[in-house]
Amino acid sequence: MIATQELIWKTKPDLIIETGIAHGGSLIFSASILMMLETCGLIKKGKVLGIDIDIRNHNKKLIKSHPMYKKITMFEGSSTSSRMADKVKKFASRSKNIMLILDSNHTHDHVFNELELYGSLVSKNNYCIVFDTIIEYMPKNSFPNRPWDKGNNPKTAVDKYLRHHPEFIVDRDIDNQLLITNAPNGYLKKIK
Repeated sequence: MIATQELIWKTKPDLIIETGIAHGGSLIFSASILMMLETCGLIKKGKVLGIDIDIRNHNKKLIKSHPMYKKITMFEGSSTSSRMADKVKKFASRSKNIMLILDSNHTHDHVFNELELYGSLVSKNNYCIVFDTIIEYMPKNSFPNRPWDKGNNPKTAVDKYLRHHPEFIVDRDIDNQLLITNAPNGYLKKIK
């Protein structure tokens, strides 16, 4: 969270796209940082777009009742469907400085597909943050009853994606300043 807020403050996005909503805490968190940037006159109007395959009614209700909701839009559906990608691209077309945060299904194929679908939306000098790359460094079978594991996770997807997308680099300075992270080598900076 500390690294994420630091990157939001540093890059000043006007749109943060997040895959994976769960209870909505990260949407509220991102919206609050954008609100502070607005209050300080550093951005005009910031928005957060959350995408999830299943936004449960009780979570929707809580998110919609929060004061930060005025900065949040939620799309329900698969983040890897072409229909959703088109909808997100249309929504993002009015934004000038975009950050992407991937934190939904942690399988290799799912994360790789998200990177392919949305990586191009990230603005130069902004970031795509890929959470849960730590899975690759955990002992095999650390996640029983989950489809991801060592060899099939966000880190393996990032490695494959970076081989074909030189416009992104891993920002190792972030890893070096963090003592603990669930996203080692998951802070991808767009340099081109």
